[in-house]
Amino acid sequence: MSVQTILLLLIVGVVAGMLSGLVGLGGGVIIVPALVYLMGFSQHRATGTSLGILLLPAGIFAVMNYYKKGFIDIRVVLLIFAGFLLGGYLGSKISLNIPEGALKKVFAVVLLLIAGKVLFLDK
Repeated sequence: MSVQTILLLLIVGVVAGMLSGLVGLGGGVIIVPALVYLMGFSQHRATGTSLGILLLPAGIFAVMNYYKKGFIDIRVVLLIFAGFLLGGYLGSKISLNIPEGALKKVFAVVLLLIAGKVLFLDK
């Protein structure tokens, strides 16, 4: 795995963690599209990797199923997880200092941007 790939995965983790701490977004909304569009993962591999990051131990059986089929890259899981820890902390610190009305607007804009990407710019 190249240094560039490692840095990109850590950045995905930080962004997902920050948005999770900021407005409750993360895994499926941030990590899965990032892995598909930035890393070229298949939808199954991206979903399995996201589950590996976010759902252990609650989603252990889903993770096991994806892992058995070869759709989880443990190195990617660990790198994004490391970034997610930092990003989640930073995002929550920021969120707690933003008025609720503004935070709701940030959440809505993020959802619209992602929806627009999926709806209009899908490959």
